Amino acid sequence: MEITADMIKELRAATGAGVLDCRKALQESNGDFQKAVDWLREKGMATAAKRADRDASNGMVELYSHGGGRVGVMVEVNCETDFVARSEQFRTLAHEIALQIAASAPKYVKAEDIPASELDHEAEIARTRAKEEGKSGAVVDKIVEGRLEKFKDEVCLLRQTYIRDEGTTIEKLIMQNVAAIGENVIVRRFQRWELGESASQA
Repeated sequence: MEITADMIKELRAATGAGVLDCRKALQESNGDFQKAVDWLREKGMATAAKRADRDASNGMVELYSHGGGRVGVMVEVNCETDFVARSEQFRTLAHEIALQIAASAPKYVKAEDIPASELDHEAEIARTRAKEEGKSGAVVDKIVEGRLEKFKDEVCLLRQTYIRDEGTTIEKLIMQNVAAIGENVIVRRFQRWELGESASQA
C-alpha cells in the first residue's frame, strides 16, 4: 500500500512521533492507522498513545438537542484534569462528539462493547446472503469478515467516519485532540433519544 504524505501528517498529529517514525510505522502496518499507533507505542515513540494509559476522571457531560428537540444526546467525555475539562478545545471536542452521535446514531462506543451474540447474528446474516449470491468456501468467510468490519464501522462511535471530514474517523479526531491537549481523552458513555421511538430501542 502506498503511504501518502497526508497519512503521515495525520499519524504525526495524533501521536507526536517524528515524520520518519510515522512513515516506518505506516509501512510496517500496511497503512492501517490503529496498527501504526500501536507500533509507535510499542517502540515508545507515541506521546499521544502513551497518554491512553493515564487515568481520565475529569471531563464533562455534553447535552445536545437536534432538529427542534426531535433528537437528544447526552455524552460523557473524560480527560485527566479539571483545567483541560474547562478548556475551549475540550468542550468543542465534546460538542462535536455529541453532534456525531445525533447524526450517525452509533450503538456502542467501541467494537469491544458489541455483544458476541450480536456479532454472531450479523455474521449469520452475511453468511446466508453470501451463499444466496452463489459464493462458497473461503470466499464466504472473506465476505462475512468484510461485512462484520463494515457493521462495526457503522455501529461503533470511534470507528464512524467523522461527519465533518470523510477522511477521518472519530477515533482519529480524538487522537489529534489528545496530541494537542496533552491529556488522555475518553468517551465514557452516551445515550441518544429520538422522539417517538419505543423504550426498547432507546
